[in-house]
Amino acid sequence: MNEIAAPLPELPRPESRPGADVAASGPQVGWRHGVGSRNFLLLLSGAGLVLALVALAALWHLYQRADEVERELVRRQQAASEQAFEAGVLAKQAQEVVRDGAGRLALLETRLNEIALQRGQLEDLIQSLSRSRDENVVNDVEAALRVASQQVSITGSAEPLVAALRSAEDRLGRLSQPRLERVRRAIAHDLEKVRSANVTDVGVVLLRLDEVARALDELPLVSERPRRLTAPVSAPGGSKAASGAGGAAIAKAIGPFDGAVWARWWDNIWGQVQQLFSVHRMEHPEAALMSPEHGFFVRENIKLRLLNARLAILSRQTEGGKLDLQAVTGLVERYFDKGARATQATLESLKQVSQQISVKSVPLPDETFAAIAALSAGR
Repeated sequence: MNEIAAPLPELPRPESRPGADVAASGPQVGWRHGVGSRNFLLLLSGAGLVLALVALAALWHLYQRADEVERELVRRQQAASEQAFEAGVLAKQAQEVVRDGAGRLALLETRLNEIALQRGQLEDLIQSLSRSRDENVVNDVEAALRVASQQVSITGSAEPLVAALRSAEDRLGRLSQPRLERVRRAIAHDLEKVRSANVTDVGVVLLRLDEVARALDELPLVSERPRRLTAPVSAPGGSKAASGAGGAAIAKAIGPFDGAVWARWWDNIWGQVQQLFSVHRMEHPEAALMSPEHGFFVRENIKLRLLNARLAILSRQTEGGKLDLQAVTGLVERYFDKGARATQATLESLKQVSQQISVKSVPLPDETFAAIAALSAGR
């Protein structure tokens, strides 16, 4: 623009001639004006062309840059997608690795616990091997006696404690150690004390009660007692005399030929007539009127009483057990036929069970435990 605005160079002026100034002044000024306008237009056109070229070049450059940026964005997007896919695959692999690691860690912890347990057992074994033989025997005897004492407290029977004391006495007798003499004397004293104690054998008592409960279903009721085949109580002479007299009278009336046959016939008829009636002494008349359905409930009631007696014996409530057994005995004597052998055997079993029940408890081997504790403290 500065070049366009620059002043045009001045043309050499012609020498002035006389008389020609006036004529030449008009056309010269117009020519200069036409030449300047054409040059200005040329310059302006050139400048516009240059600007257009520059704009085109700039536009082309911008298009190229935009194309490159777009290609770069597409490439980066593809790279990001690939990286995201690879990241997902790696994350899944990492999860599998973590899961496998957790499983292996749990397995290692389990094995570590097993090794720790085995180590503890090995230490206990080494410690037990390091003890002397006498200490092991005394410890075993003490453990056996404590277990037997627990069984006695649960069952109420002295047999486990007697067996444990006998075994301890035999084991200590085979050692023949003077330092264990006190323990042997204590075991012998406790064994004699347990043997001399009159203790109820709970196992035998419960077995007898079970036998009585099973026998109840077979006991005959008073209302179910069969009629006797013998003749009832009658006047002097008895039924045989009456039947003989009747047979003789019939024989005399018929004659000597068929007298024996009619006598036998009469005896059979008289025996059948006697079986239609039976006389018994009833201490409890209501028992004879009891129906079979009532008999079922009587048996079940007696079984419940036996169950109560069983629970009372197991819980060391001896008085309650005796009362239940007395009630069972009364029910059996009242509703069942006392003349039957099964009823008599059941009543005898109930009587023996009542006699076997006692209030005394099994004495514990306290003296033996004291001797073992003194021996352990003296080491």
